[in-house]
Amino acid sequence: MTDRKTELAANLAKVEERITAACGVAGREREEVTLIVVTKTYPASDVRILSELGVRHVAENRDQDAAPKAAACADLPLKWHFVGQLQTNKVRSVVGYADVVQSVDRSRLVSALSKEAVRVGREVGCLIQVALDAGESERGERGGVAPGGIEELADAVADAPGLRLDGLMTVAPLTGEYAGRERAAFDRLMDLSTDLRRAHPTATMVSAGMSADLEQAVAAGATHVRVGTAVLGVRPRLG
Repeated sequence: MTDRKTELAANLAKVEERITAACGVAGREREEVTLIVVTKTYPASDVRILSELGVRHVAENRDQDAAPKAAACADLPLKWHFVGQLQTNKVRSVVGYADVVQSVDRSRLVSALSKEAVRVGREVGCLIQVALDAGESERGERGGVAPGGIEELADAVADAPGLRLDGLMTVAPLTGEYAGRERAAFDRLMDLSTDLRRAHPTATMVSAGMSADLEQAVAAGATHVRVGTAVLGVRPRLG
């Protein structure tokens, strides 16, 4: 094993222990929670090592980093998630590699994703990004639609050719009533997921929780957790 592979294997094992323990406390099966490793700022060589270590879901938040990395790792059995705020001028590139876009938060983006997915003959999974720091009709600081906008946007995704409505995503807010209250935020997301599934029963995915708060997300019922630094470590951005 290379030093980097040894490091990543050890970090992955620690994260796995945390998820397993959190599932145990919550009375859930470990298989109910999928680990997505957020590989932003890290090289394709790390993605390749993660794949060797059994990781199957990776996430990126910037297309300019993600596109070449996904191309370099196209031979690997990976599912790519796009988790950053997505501008419509990047949609063509992102649809080329992303299996799931977790940051759908406006109708214009739905239209652009649908048009491109149809053009290239792909089906792209979509999560509605929920902003729990937003008013009923506003957008959040880090993107996302307010809870009051979920129903309309979800219907738009469900009706759009080439797209599949998979569920909801949130980032624990830094401001507003849920700031510093990660478990309450994730509980709120689960309530919103229950509401969504009444109209869209197959939209069962709930993406919440990161390195610092994955236990709270698992306790609330998240199906996917997005972990970066706990697996890859903290280091400066690549140039």
